[in-house]
Amino acid sequence: RQAQEPPVRQAQEPPVRQAQVSQGWEIKKLGEVLKLEYGKPLSNDKRISNGIYPIYGANGEKGKTNEYYYDKKTIIVGRKGSAGEINLTEERFWPLDVTYFVTFDEKKYELLFLFHLLNYLELTKLAKGVKPGINRNEVYSISSRFPPLPEQQRIVAILDEAFAAIATAKANSERCLSLSKALFESYLQGVFSNGKLKIENGEWEEKKLNQISENLDSKRIPITKNVRDKGSIPYYGASGIVDYVAGYIFDEDLLCVSEDGANLLARTYPIAFSISGKTWVNNHAHILRFENIISQKYVELYLNSIKLDDFVSGMAQPKLNQAMLNKIPIPLPSLAEQQSIVQKLDALSSETKKLETIYQNKLHNLEELKKSILQKAFNGEL
Repeated sequence: RQAQEPPVRQAQEPPVRQAQVSQGWEIKKLGEVLKLEYGKPLSNDKRISNGIYPIYGANGEKGKTNEYYYDKKTIIVGRKGSAGEINLTEERFWPLDVTYFVTFDEKKYELLFLFHLLNYLELTKLAKGVKPGINRNEVYSISSRFPPLPEQQRIVAILDEAFAAIATAKANSERCLSLSKALFESYLQGVFSNGKLKIENGEWEEKKLNQISENLDSKRIPITKNVRDKGSIPYYGASGIVDYVAGYIFDEDLLCVSEDGANLLARTYPIAFSISGKTWVNNHAHILRFENIISQKYVELYLNSIKLDDFVSGMAQPKLNQAMLNKIPIPLPSLAEQQSIVQKLDALSSETKKLETIYQNKLHNLEELKKSILQKAFNGEL
């Protein structure tokens, strides 16, 4: 139905309900409503940490200065880099030359109405080029529906209330998501912290990694991307699968441990991961073979629970070489206790992943709700 159509993003005029026309809604191109003014460069000597006025770049505030270029609160649109990103500004500010700042007739248009509209129109989709940028003439050519100023203000009041509730719901979901991850990490830490006490009491042993595993690094074969034969065999690098190839080197259960890369310190992804079946591994991951899969899984869990900073060399290009890998001490219980620990941690991991899925879905649904409300707002349906 015409009533369900979103704001038109082309130059041609869309069909409009008669009710909207009678209430004073008008179809206008953005170029008739607002202007995107170019930001200006600012020398480094004018950027002062304790300055008075904010400096705005394409994706938000970028420091302070004691000078201002524009003296009204308005909207910053990323022109280059974070092209199309939308931010509200302070009353007085300096817009850098990677931005546009918005000027408009305040007697006809509400600032926050325009802010919500520009967010809804997703100007980032207009970004082009190697260093993405947006052309303001393309923005100007977009058409949308504009109600009278009092109706804009009413819509903004509704959006503010709805978005405040959505923000609260998102914050709660993000907190629950964080807690579900922390639950597993806390239990994991507890298991291995307790293991140190058991070593002191003689209940567990402490062994170096090379005492309980066989290193197969010499069998690794890296293949540059342009000469790989495409296939269905996983090709592993430092943080997991990076490609699929036609051949394989290994066909068994093995443990890979990252050899290099920022993730060794950042720990965004697991640095130890099990592989099985036909696989190919390049020279960015160490390869370890264990006598049994239980010990392999136990060591995988342990390595992912501890910091390895003391064994990693280099900050710009972190590396865990084989000699340092071999020195990592492993708190080792009996095989039966290893199995019990692995089973409990696997069960807990499965439950926390279910929780994470639930809260990720909640966050996605809240974003979709926000888009739905915006669509109704700019169709005159609130």
